[in-house]
Amino acid sequence: MTSYKNNPGFLTPSFVMNAMIYTNVIMFLISLIYSGKNMILSFNPFYAFTPSMDVLNFLGASGRLPIVKYDAWWSLITANWLHGGLLHILFNMMALKTLAPLVMKEFGPSRMFSIYTLAGISGFLLSYFGKVYLTIGASSGLCGLIGAALFFGKSRGGQWGRLVYKQTSGWVVSLILIGFLMPNINNWAHGGGLLAGIFFAWVLGYNEKRMESLFDKSLAVFFAGITAWLLLKSVVQGFFLIYS
Repeated sequence: MTSYKNNPGFLTPSFVMNAMIYTNVIMFLISLIYSGKNMILSFNPFYAFTPSMDVLNFLGASGRLPIVKYDAWWSLITANWLHGGLLHILFNMMALKTLAPLVMKEFGPSRMFSIYTLAGISGFLLSYFGKVYLTIGASSGLCGLIGAALFFGKSRGGQWGRLVYKQTSGWVVSLILIGFLMPNINNWAHGGGLLAGIFFAWVLGYNEKRMESLFDKSLAVFFAGITAWLLLKSVVQGFFLIYS
C-alpha cells in the first residue's frame, strides 16, 4: 500500500481531493450568482441551472471565441474549473471522486494534480485547433486521469495492473458512447485529455517506478498557484464588471 507520510499537510490526498471539489463547486456557484436573471432554470436536467454564456466567457471558458477574440490563452487552465449546469458538475465531481483516489494511490497527489492540469490544458488546446467555439468542464482533466490509470494498468501488469486496465478500458468505452449519444459533448477535449494523461503518466512515472520527489511537489504547487491566481483574477474582474 502506498504511504503518504512524507507529504506536507497541504498535499495529503484528502486535502487535494477536497480542494479540487470545493474549487469546482465555488466557481459554479459564482457563475450562477453572476448570471442573475440570465441563469437558465429548466426542468430539463441537461439545462437546469445553466450559467450565462457571457459570464462563463469572462470567468475563463476556453475555445475559439475567447482565444481568438480576446487572446485569452490563460483560459486553457481556467476552463477546467467551470461547468455549464447542475448535471454537468454533479457528473464530473462524481467521476473525480472515483478517479482521483486511484490515481493518487499509484502516482501520489502531486503528480495526480499535475496530470489533471496538464491534461486539461492539452484537451482545451486541441479543442482550439478543432475549432470548438466555446468549451468548459473538468472532463478534459478527468480524461487525463483515465489516461494515467490506463497507462499504469498496462505498464504495471500483474493481477492488479490487469484489473486497473480492464476497468479503465471500460471508462474509455463509456466516454466514446457518451460522446456520440449526449448533446454538447466536446470530444476534442476528451480525446486530447486522454492522450495527454497517458503521455504525462509516462513522463512523470508512478510510485512503483519512483516515489514523488521535490520536483513533483513543486510542480503541483506551481500549477495550483497559477490556477488559483487566474481564477481569483477572473472572479474579481467579473465582480467589478457586473456590479460597478
